[in-house]
Amino acid sequence: MTRFFRRLFSAIVMWAIALYVIFSQNEVVFLLLIGSLGLAGLGEYLAMLRRANRPALPRLAWVLGVAYYVGLTACYHYHPSVSIDDFEGILGAVFFFAAFMWYVRKPADETIPLESVANTLFGLAYTVWLFGFLTKLVYLYPRDAERHTIGQFYVLYLVLVAKFSDMGAYLVGSRLGRHRMVPHISPAKTWEGFAGSLVFALFGSYLLVYLLPNDFARLGWVHPAILGIVIGLAAVVGDLSESLIKRNMNVKDSGSALPGIGGILDLIDSLLFAAPVLYFYLKFFVP
Repeated sequence: MTRFFRRLFSAIVMWAIALYVIFSQNEVVFLLLIGSLGLAGLGEYLAMLRRANRPALPRLAWVLGVAYYVGLTACYHYHPSVSIDDFEGILGAVFFFAAFMWYVRKPADETIPLESVANTLFGLAYTVWLFGFLTKLVYLYPRDAERHTIGQFYVLYLVLVAKFSDMGAYLVGSRLGRHRMVPHISPAKTWEGFAGSLVFALFGSYLLVYLLPNDFARLGWVHPAILGIVIGLAAVVGDLSESLIKRNMNVKDSGSALPGIGGILDLIDSLLFAAPVLYFYLKFFVP
């Protein structure tokens, strides 16, 4: 019960900050919030590597992580003519160039270059790049008549549907869970909880389309059903993916920044795969 109240307090504080930033329509602060969470997730991943004695290139990871969020914001906000694909390709090329140049200057028997490069690249892709799709969602649709972005409401929709999925998995799984889903990764996950996550995500999707601004009318009645299911699935995969990483690193939580929850990665894990799913679905299927 004590853990539950700590978790509830952390969730309320985080939601109060997020909702204030979203509805204030302060574009810069909202992008700073996204970047801060993504970089905090990268920091926790690098810390887990360090505790597990896994090689990595933390300084290069930090430089490229900051550069990614700064560059992504600059491309969308100040230079919309710049291709995001080109920008991401440039950063990818810089990463490999810098990583291998770092190891060229050292004797091969004193380092583990391939493992270091792989660990660092995976961490950047898993935390910084995947979470960066929230920034892409902000700018997916044109601005309104007052030049405000409307994409932040799709970010809010994503977060709430993903958290509905988490809540359904917890409530149904803790009450009715009998058949373990993937005990070798997360012993507490059950198929009953998985079903509950999809039902809650579907309910949350329709509820939010009804409650959020009129721009969501474009989703109609079919898209919320599909999005509820696919976001629910992606949220479960994101949760299991982080569980797999933590098990491999032999840690219980990714960090201790949020009492009752754990680390930032424990908070955003369900969003890491759900964000690109929503982005590409809206881009290709919703005008």
